[in-house]
Amino acid sequence: MSASTQRLQQLSGQLAGSESLSARDILLATRKPTDVVICLALRTPLAKAHKGAFKDTQLDGLLVPLLNAVRDKSKLDPQLVEEIVVGNVLHKDATFLTRASCVAAGYPASTAVSTVSRWCSSGLLAVESVANKIATGGIDIGIAVGAESMSTNPDNGAPEFPASFMADPVINDITQPMPWTAENMARDFNVTRELQDEFAAESFQKAEASQKAGWPDDEILPVTTRWKNPKTGEVETVQVSRDEGVRYGTTKESLSKIRSAFPQWPPATTTGGNASQLTDGAAAVLLMRRDVAEKLGQPILGRFVLSTVAGVDPRIMGIGPAVAIPKLLKKVGLSKDDIDVFEINEAFASMLVYCVEQLGLDRARVNPRGGAIAFGHPLGCTGARQIVTALSELKRTQQRIAVTSMCVGTAIA
Repeated sequence: MSASTQRLQQLSGQLAGSESLSARDILLATRKPTDVVICLALRTPLAKAHKGAFKDTQLDGLLVPLLNAVRDKSKLDPQLVEEIVVGNVLHKDATFLTRASCVAAGYPASTAVSTVSRWCSSGLLAVESVANKIATGGIDIGIAVGAESMSTNPDNGAPEFPASFMADPVINDITQPMPWTAENMARDFNVTRELQDEFAAESFQKAEASQKAGWPDDEILPVTTRWKNPKTGEVETVQVSRDEGVRYGTTKESLSKIRSAFPQWPPATTTGGNASQLTDGAAAVLLMRRDVAEKLGQPILGRFVLSTVAGVDPRIMGIGPAVAIPKLLKKVGLSKDDIDVFEINEAFASMLVYCVEQLGLDRARVNPRGGAIAFGHPLGCTGARQIVTALSELKRTQQRIAVTSMCVGTAIA
């Protein structure tokens, strides 16, 4: 009899005569050799773009130390890693650089490397890509990475499309800046500036409490790098060990004093205090099949169950999580009350307010360590970073199930 069957029988015995086995109970009790499991989850600190410790660090300067750490901390023979998938948005030569970075980090030429992009969810797409290959038997072991240097690879906006494309209002909306979509959400769904500042202040306060308590310490890899000191003009070696964007003492009242960042787009409620910060950082997730992990003596931090995607109207792209999360929960037979932690990317406060209220979520379960408003959103990194953070939080609180979601440029979730 398998361990999962024994566990199911134990649960059945415990619940006999009282209530039937719930979908959550069954999900948690089931263990299969072919499960996709996570054996290591790690990230760099998140540093302020253009002025933080990583402002002079190229993308490879984030990738190489992170991949080195995955190899060293897991004590896994790099020859066994069949593929590394890197999510990145802005680097123009990402496919070349990620392959080179993996080799520089000690992975052999036999380790295949690919680069994926789905804007803000590129890190999630990397995890999904590796997990699905393991689930279908294509590979046994892979590493998913999300990484972005917004300092050295700035976002230049949408390309120029043919006039025939731009005549289509949906395509025209795809080309618009993301803050424009945030203001559309605020206007269309009556998300007030006051509510946005309230949610943003809550993010800062959670992040402050988390950082002071040392909760993120086990998810963060300290990184040593070099930067040009803006005061002295000299190049210095610095070590970064914590997220730079957290502003202690932030309140709704203090945020309310910040002027609108985009007065040209009514209702002009988005500010530098209630939107995600421009940030540099990277995150990595080591995945493998359960029986392989057990054979290699790898710790199992969690199990990848399922992912899904959904498209929405680009002009209100922030509603994405409110569409994608119910779709995912329906597919796995769970309700929102079965979920212990929701990691929802805080692209803008207007979308966060809408999604949390539309889904009827307990705010205490949403981004319990704060989110991108408080410590930043390195575009390609955040999806993988959310998984790293969620696993650390589940471990700390001895909880079991987390869901990650985000709205994505061009309106996907």
